[in-house]
Amino acid sequence: MIKRAKLTDANTLAALAIQMWAEHDPDGLTEEFREIIKDEDTACFLKYIDNSPIAFAQCQLRHDYVEGTSSSPVGYLEGIFVTEGYRKKGYASELLTECEKWAKEKGCSEFASDCELDNTDSLRFHIATGFKEANRIICFNKKL
Repeated sequence: MIKRAKLTDANTLAALAIQMWAEHDPDGLTEEFREIIKDEDTACFLKYIDNSPIAFAQCQLRHDYVEGTSSSPVGYLEGIFVTEGYRKKGYASELLTECEKWAKEKGCSEFASDCELDNTDSLRFHIATGFKEANRIICFNKKL
């Protein structure tokens, strides 16, 4: 079963997300998800097996330029995670489909995402689910 997350699901989302974004503070993630869930331009979906949450996806509308797109807004996959032991069973694809449906309902004609250059699992997932690579970049910064 997949359901759209509600405010009461913020802790559940954070518990899954901390496994992917380990550098974050768990309490901070919970609060962040509370704010995300309240935002009409954002949606989170949870995948359940036997009433236990095993995966989530976070998507949003981006109104700024999105690499490789020509419309606005664009649906954007901000994060997707499936718990170890449940991977390679199509659950991430199911969650992506929910995100895409949500974006289409919001008026989007394009959907985008990104991954780190060295995240080969994510790259394979994106290609397998119909994404086309738009560009590769290296980001820079410096302290002032």
